[in-house]
Amino acid sequence: QVQLVESGGGLVQAGDSLRLSCAASGRTVRDYTLAWFRQAPGREREFVAAIRRNGGSTHYVDSVKGRFTISRDIAKNTVYLQMNSLKPEDTAVYYCAADSSIILSSLAMPHQYDYWGQGTQVTVSS
Repeated sequence: QVQLVESGGGLVQAGDSLRLSCAASGRTVRDYTLAWFRQAPGREREFVAAIRRNGGSTHYVDSVKGRFTISRDIAKNTVYLQMNSLKPEDTAVYYCAADSSIILSSLAMPHQYDYWGQGTQVTVSS
C-alpha cells in the first residue's frame, strides 16, 4: 500500500502560481500512476493531470494544458503539480491519487484509483 499526503495549497490571486506536493510513503512512486484531481463545491471530482507509471508520460485536462505541469521526483518519492496563471475557476480541493494498474483510457476516472490523499484547498481570488 501507498500513503499519500498533499500540501502546498493556499489563497492566491488570479495570475499567481502555486506548487502542490504529494508525498508518498510505503511504496515508491515509480510503482504507480499518480494523478491530481480537484473538486469544487457542488461539483463532481474532476481529473486534472496524471503521470504514468511506465515511462512517466503526462496527461492533462484541456482546461489546464499550458498552465499546469505534473512531475515526479523519485528520490523524494513525491509528485508535484506546478500551477501557473491561476484562474478563479481553478478554486477547488485538490487531491492526489495513485493506482498501480490503471490503463490509459481510465486515467480520468476517479473510481479507478485505489489510493487517495486527504486533499489540499486551493482558492484563487479575482
